[in-house]
Amino acid sequence: MQTMTFEDFHASLSAKEPPSGISVLLAAMWWEANGNWDRAHGIAQDIGTVEASWVHAYLHRKEGDDGNAGYWYRQAQRPHSRLGHDAEWEEIVRLLLAD
Repeated sequence: MQTMTFEDFHASLSAKEPPSGISVLLAAMWWEANGNWDRAHGIAQDIGTVEASWVHAYLHRKEGDDGNAGYWYRQAQRPHSRLGHDAEWEEIVRLLLAD
């Protein structure tokens, strides 16, 4: 099976559903990019990995809840992001695609 590129993933955002075979965290990022924050959050909050904590942090930062985001950045062992939302979204997706 060929690895999905960032460009492929980004292009999939115009579909009605996330691509089949992607990780649940990539699906969370897909849902968030398609305006379904609640669905993305529901996925991220139920996974206990540092990657999920980063997704969770990003979601709360995007929501505007920096205090809650700070907690999740600490759980993710990452500094509180100062990137633009789109840049951080891309950084997370590229990391998740590489796993």
